[in-house]
Amino acid sequence: MKIVFLIPLAVLSLVSTAGAQDRIYRCGNEYTNTVTESQAKSCKLISGGNVTVVQAQKPNPNRAASATQAGQRVDAGAQRAKDSDSRMILESELKKAEIRQQELLKEYNNGEPEKLGPETRNHQKYLDRVAELKASISRNEGDIDGIRRELSRVPSVPAAASSPSVPSSK
Repeated sequence: MKIVFLIPLAVLSLVSTAGAQDRIYRCGNEYTNTVTESQAKSCKLISGGNVTVVQAQKPNPNRAASATQAGQRVDAGAQRAKDSDSRMILESELKKAEIRQQELLKEYNNGEPEKLGPETRNHQKYLDRVAELKASISRNEGDIDGIRRELSRVPSVPAAASSPSVPSSK
């Protein structure tokens, strides 16, 4: 008995949904469901699928003014300080990467690292570790090359500009 009541409700909802959808026309960049005689020649009927149109908001003039201010030039002294900081960070990262490379090469031992405890019984574990070390060395070399490229892009800061000058006493 309950099924009999559900079927008419489902049919009624389908009929009401189908009737609510009108024909949608695309007239250039505009979508509409009403087309006048003058527009009918330039509009095309969109068939199949639903169309959702979201209206764009007008740009805020205050936001545009603040964006213009953000694009202003940076003080030369502040830029030198930023370049100096960037260079120091890159140089410290380069030192860490070079130290890591030396450790990896030492452990790799020209492709014959010392076997660890479980590797004496399982040769495949040893081979896996050797391959992993080789990949780590290759990755680290790429990191070092990348850091060196970045260092070449950062302008070098003259020693006199980066540290305060001390007047000499004669």
